[in-house]
Amino acid sequence: MAQTADLSPTIVEALYSEALDLADRVRAAFDLSGRLTAASEDEDLARIALSCEALRTTTRIMHAIAWLLNQRAYLSGELSEFQLRRHGRLPPARTENGHEQLDMFAPELAELVERTKRFYARIERLDQAWRTRFEMQPRAIHRLRERLGLAVVGV
Repeated sequence: MAQTADLSPTIVEALYSEALDLADRVRAAFDLSGRLTAASEDEDLARIALSCEALRTTTRIMHAIAWLLNQRAYLSGELSEFQLRRHGRLPPARTENGHEQLDMFAPELAELVERTKRFYARIERLDQAWRTRFEMQPRAIHRLRERLGLAVVGV
């Protein structure tokens, strides 16, 4: 029998606070764009990389905040479940080019970018779980045991 759970207002509010904190840190970090290390040989390429990463990171955190705002609206009764399921989707994470660009940045900035990626991945897992109504899916080993049990009983 499947067990179900749901998102609580407490979880959503805690994640929302964390997202706002991350957004402030991202804004401050990319405002102080003197974050390039001395190892960067091509200054123009480094500036382009910084601008691109600022856009990616800001977009990532804003999508997470938008998803959390939709969850808050649903939990407060401002959106129906139908509206949330239809219009409250979290966009899929963008594919990343790798760590070459992050190596151009100061370690604190690179860590902040990675932190936003981990946060977005958490929100993606919550979105997926919410869309499947938090149904606990048996792992492959459990499904295999069930099939073996049925095969042995059927013999």
